[in-house]
Amino acid sequence: MSFSPLVISVTSGKGGVGKTNISVNLACALAELNQRVLLLDGDLGLGNVDVLLGLNPPFNLAHLLSGEKEIEEIIYPTEFGFSILPAASGVPEITKLSQGQKLELLEAFDPLEKKVDYLIVDTGAGLHDHVIYFNLAVEKRIIILTPEPTSLTDAYALIKVLKNHHQVNSFEVIVNMAKSEKDGKEAFKKLYLACEKFLGSISLNLLGIIPLEAKIKKHVQNQEPFYLNKTLNSSRQLKNIATAIYNWPKKRVIDGNIKFFWKKLLFQEG
Repeated sequence: MSFSPLVISVTSGKGGVGKTNISVNLACALAELNQRVLLLDGDLGLGNVDVLLGLNPPFNLAHLLSGEKEIEEIIYPTEFGFSILPAASGVPEITKLSQGQKLELLEAFDPLEKKVDYLIVDTGAGLHDHVIYFNLAVEKRIIILTPEPTSLTDAYALIKVLKNHHQVNSFEVIVNMAKSEKDGKEAFKKLYLACEKFLGSISLNLLGIIPLEAKIKKHVQNQEPFYLNKTLNSSRQLKNIATAIYNWPKKRVIDGNIKFFWKKLLFQEG
């Protein structure tokens, strides 16, 4: 039986919440479950997935758009079991691509459909158009929240825009940098109650809590996933999150989900 790839965004209302770090380590954890994972650096122009991993991919989306390279040539395999699709400073925003570029990009992603189980989109932060566009095109949205009040306010703002203006009603939440499980649950509860009070019918699910651990910073400095360190509580929690995602119901292949994702992304009305 063939299943369609699952397209997930990892997103946030503000920077500094560890969104890209979670994206990288989630990709690592899913790859450990023998899943074929492609991580798209969706912060076009300011991508830093490669920096976080200490990589220097020779090609990126700019080479695809220019016609210099095929999609398979710009995908960069990592030593951690997953691959990345690098962004580039020379790539225009999705909204500014010409109709011809959009069609070419859509066609370029055809070969990936049978080669990927999960496409993780590490979006930019905030309420910029390209962040909203990515979140509208994916199937599942994971909001990264921290216990900081500004993170709560900005996560709520992102959910509010997606709910009120685009009728998105379902979100997964990971609380990152929590001082304790109680701290993490309290942060989620505040977000949940705010959404329930002001946004009405909405599905908000706590996917997991990643604790604040000093050793994580060292792994970031060493440009390697903290998930590799199995002594960390963070690593164990992320494994639980990856297992939960792996156990989400899978869809039979009808029309390619990756191509469908790009079609929705590229041809939304601005």
